Amino acid sequence: MGKERIEYSFQEKQSAGQRLFIPYIMAGDGGLDNLEDRIDFLAKSGVAAVELGIPFSDPIADGPTIQAAGQRALANGTSLKAVLSQLRNFKASSSPVPIILMTYLNPIYSYGMEKFAADCEKSGVDGIIIPDLPMEEEEMIAELLQKHSIAFIRLVAMTSPKGRMIEIAKRSEGFLYAVSVMGTTGARQTHDENVKAYLDVLKENSPVPVLAGFGVSSVEQAQELSAHCDGVIVGSRIVDLFNQGQDEEVRKLVQGSIEVGVRG
Repeated sequence: MGKERIEYSFQEKQSAGQRLFIPYIMAGDGGLDNLEDRIDFLAKSGVAAVELGIPFSDPIADGPTIQAAGQRALANGTSLKAVLSQLRNFKASSSPVPIILMTYLNPIYSYGMEKFAADCEKSGVDGIIIPDLPMEEEEMIAELLQKHSIAFIRLVAMTSPKGRMIEIAKRSEGFLYAVSVMGTTGARQTHDENVKAYLDVLKENSPVPVLAGFGVSSVEQAQELSAHCDGVIVGSRIVDLFNQGQDEEVRKLVQGSIEVGVRG
């Protein structure tokens, strides 16, 4: 469970000569009843883990595509409690890939931090990402997650001073989430020219795998960034394709991205 399960999955993929690929999907977008089937589909497509977003009415890191998915999920009655219950019902701990929750601090605070950590363990959640929790305040939940064997995955930004980047990298469990744009989530045609040097610095200093996220929407972008880290996280493009019923395009995006291309 937890970081050990994530580590095992990553090692399995990398031993097979693959880049790591983590898709982001919004829990409850299209209904919670399809969650198990969607996770199974992604696992069979070759992903290393699934990042599962919890819909929230006041997001700060999400761009228009994921905000719209969150609104659809909220309209379906999706809540943090309902997501954990659904994961427990189909025993996410038996899922073929690790499950990582991405949620803001307010829903956790409202749920109760200790109860949240305990219920995540009961529901088979392996890792947690909290994008609006700064390093200086993380003691409020870090020990609780550790107590329940859940990896606490940290985000690092391109705008951070190098010393802060290295400190965040040292603390991360499971993997380090390298935000590869200056702004919110969403598909982009290009990345800042400094992103490769930024990823190189993280890769040199991180004791856990480094994955680039935000703004990645094509096989070409995934392979270009993966040449400077261990893989990518793709959100908005995956959310769009599922919402349009283009599941086969999701499979092509995953399988094209995990191959070590000419840039790797």
